[in-house]
Amino acid sequence: MNKSVPQESRSPSELIDGRIAELGDWRGEMLGRLRALIREAAPHVTEEWKWRGVPVWEDAGMICTGETYKAVVKLTFAKGAALPDPSSLFNSSLEGNTRRAIDFREGEQINEAALKALVQAAVALNKSRAKR
Repeated sequence: MNKSVPQESRSPSELIDGRIAELGDWRGEMLGRLRALIREAAPHVTEEWKWRGVPVWEDAGMICTGETYKAVVKLTFAKGAALPDPSSLFNSSLEGNTRRAIDFREGEQINEAALKALVQAAVALNKSRAKR
């Protein structure tokens, strides 16, 4: 990525590419893999860059955010409490009435099928609410 181009003139996808590259460790790899799975599960997803540097994926509304911390990469689903989670992926932000999150730690395997199903359920929920 060209750092001489001001952030304001880069697309959200370019900014997310930059975040993945600048992390340069397992967190960048994890965020990149999660992003690829989200795109596979929701082919019409759009990427946004909000709140001064948080990747956001949307389709008929917000699906989830991808935040990186020292010890975890966190996917927070905007309407996670309303989503079926038969594989019990949600392991963080469980106390709220709306959001739910998944913390991914270094070396952890991703249950790809379950994550894709969660993303698809989020899109279906967004679309069902948009039609009302």
